[in-house]
Amino acid sequence: MTGKGIGYGKTILFGEHFVVYGLPGVASAISDYTIAEVEEGEEGLTLIDNRPSVEGYKDVKHEEITRQFDAIFNFMKIDIEKTPLKIKLSGNLVCASGIGASAALASSVARALNKHFDLNLNDEQINEIAFEGERGGSGTPSGIDNTCSTYGGMISFEKNLAGGPNKIQLLDIAKPFEIVMASTGITQETKVVVADVKAEKDKNPTKFDRIFSHYKNIFDEGVIAIKKGDIKKIGNLMDQNQDLLRQITVSCSEVEQIITIAKKNGALGAKLTGTGRGGLVICLSSDSKTTQHISDAIEKEGFKTAITMLGKK
Repeated sequence: MTGKGIGYGKTILFGEHFVVYGLPGVASAISDYTIAEVEEGEEGLTLIDNRPSVEGYKDVKHEEITRQFDAIFNFMKIDIEKTPLKIKLSGNLVCASGIGASAALASSVARALNKHFDLNLNDEQINEIAFEGERGGSGTPSGIDNTCSTYGGMISFEKNLAGGPNKIQLLDIAKPFEIVMASTGITQETKVVVADVKAEKDKNPTKFDRIFSHYKNIFDEGVIAIKKGDIKKIGNLMDQNQDLLRQITVSCSEVEQIITIAKKNGALGAKLTGTGRGGLVICLSSDSKTTQHISDAIEKEGFKTAITMLGKK
């Protein structure tokens, strides 16, 4: 029996960097996805990886992907020597750092294996398998990526600074909304930027207390706006969140250039997402026509964009 499964990518709407210090954040599945197809193989695991990706991604992630599959097979008690498998990966999620590509792989493979072996697993069990795949691949996942990938929609999350399980909750949303995701073309190492922010915080604790207090209000108002579907309010809060990210030194000229273009062309809000000092910018608009206009304007200045949905289930 051929099994087929899907896993969504993700982005962070509110809270990057602030979650490191125990403040809550909001992450969302995007409508871009990875598809896994499983069928009987001839020997061990035959993997055909047809996912679109940024240059060098699959080479850099090769060992991590191997560990992911090993962890999934071990957790599901699948012996690929006794039951060889052929797995093909595809979909429209462009694999890159910070977009939940590894979780989309784990979730889609878990779903496909579930169907191939007719296991009748529910979403909670699929999510557990995807988490184990993430843990096998990268060591210490938060659970954010695999939860977005498995369930879709939006989640709030809060890091347990004491070391226990993180608090993750699915959010009720009025409806998904469209964004432009623009790439600066710059990749940063997350741990370096996080360390820089910590050094800045240690030098200016009073400044950061004020920033953290402001951010907590943004989060609280953001959850309410998401539930109501108030995209104008969400856009305004994105702008406020971005201003705080500037203050903690994680913006850069390319991010600011993209934001300026987006705002001049009708964006309700725009902010970096993820590590910062490069990476991706998300831009919110009121309608599909404006979304396309924003995308075209950003691409005209030499940046690559993609239009996707947040909160997709």
